Amino acid sequence: MSDIEELRRKRMQQLQQQASQQASQQAAQAESQERMRQELEAQKRQAMMQILTPEARSRLANIRLTKPEFVDQIELQLIQLAQMGRIKSQISDDELKVLLTKLAGQKREIKITRK
Repeated sequence: MSDIEELRRKRMQQLQQQASQQASQQAAQAESQERMRQELEAQKRQAMMQILTPEARSRLANIRLTKPEFVDQIELQLIQLAQMGRIKSQISDDELKVLLTKLAGQKREIKITRK
């Protein structure tokens, strides 16, 4: 009986050690992913500071409150255009408005008429 209990106790200790090792590995992995995400976000903010005027950045920040995915998509497109060299100077607020209306206008409008 004591041999079985001793084996059970050792096996439980092994399982607990494995679980703690896995938890520490997952925590380290999550921490490194968070650090990478923060670095990418900082790079994106820096790129937006070079591409957009302060007023245009403010407009995008306001839009982000309601449509964060839409703003992320626009930011990625602007960064790609800048990397290709298609943006010669900073984009002003008025130019951003035009760009936003073009991109937002691509959605299909639904009209309901009552008879």
